Amino acid sequence: MNELLLMCTIAGRRAAIPAIEVQSVIEVENITPIPGTPDFILGLTALRSQALTVIDCSLALGLEETAEHSERRAAVVEIEGHLYALLVEEAHDVGEARSEPVAVPGGFGEGWQRAARGMVETDGGPTLLVDIGQLISGPLREAA
Repeated sequence: MNELLLMCTIAGRRAAIPAIEVQSVIEVENITPIPGTPDFILGLTALRSQALTVIDCSLALGLEETAEHSERRAAVVEIEGHLYALLVEEAHDVGEARSEPVAVPGGFGEGWQRAARGMVETDGGPTLLVDIGQLISGPLREAA
């Protein structure tokens, strides 16, 4: 496969975001809440005079609690003209996928089943490959 990936930790798991989709990795300092938004949308932050919607990746996966973010790092991505800051626990180096994605095995939970394109082999071991579109759409909601 040889796709370049941003290696990170999301919800305590080794994860990877396709590097071609990442504009930059930033330190998030100030987040302005947005009233009426789902819990996984923490609010807005600014980057070079542009507003970014800050997404808590753990909450977007449907996990009850957000993970501790020691440095509040985020991968900046653009989807359909909107900029998002995907808050991760840790952002590591860029690495390579050494295999094609395979199905996510059971035991990772419904959130990862939905928000991962699969698992890929990397130099650091098996890694969940993030589907950014699914992640920013947040957890599945029960129909009312």
